[in-house]
Amino acid sequence: MTADSVLDFYNWLQDNSITIWIDGGWCVDALVGRQTREHDDLDIAVHRNDNPALLVMLESSGYIEEKRSDSCEFMYVMVNGTGMSVDIHVFEYDENGNNTYGIEYPYGSLTGTGIIFGQEVNCIDPYYMLRFKTGYEPIEKDLQDIQVLCEKFNFEIPE
Repeated sequence: MTADSVLDFYNWLQDNSITIWIDGGWCVDALVGRQTREHDDLDIAVHRNDNPALLVMLESSGYIEEKRSDSCEFMYVMVNGTGMSVDIHVFEYDENGNNTYGIEYPYGSLTGTGIIFGQEVNCIDPYYMLRFKTGYEPIEKDLQDIQVLCEKFNFEIPE
């Protein structure tokens, strides 16, 4: 997946009034303002209210769901014939900022902004992105992401 394809996707959704937040490896790269490694997919967060329109747009553009063992209505992967793979995480908060549906993004975690090829994008806040990357047993790419985040934002590298 290229930075161009990420921006094309991001802008396509923005042009159709669907707000997303970049998550995962592309979020790390956006936060540091440069691509640090190759990415097989694009992880995004989308509010529950926008998820139906997102799904219609994707399906009408040739995307199909890639069934995985952890797939559900609020966490699923859509792929198209050109190799674009989008890992979708749906969330919802109530008026008090409590998670009421889907992926439990902590309130305040969806406040980051990053840069991909000179364009500002919504993404996960750096502090929370580091917490997410260290919330499970990291593999090599996660260790890279953790290192890059800690260097950029002067975070202490976790054990």
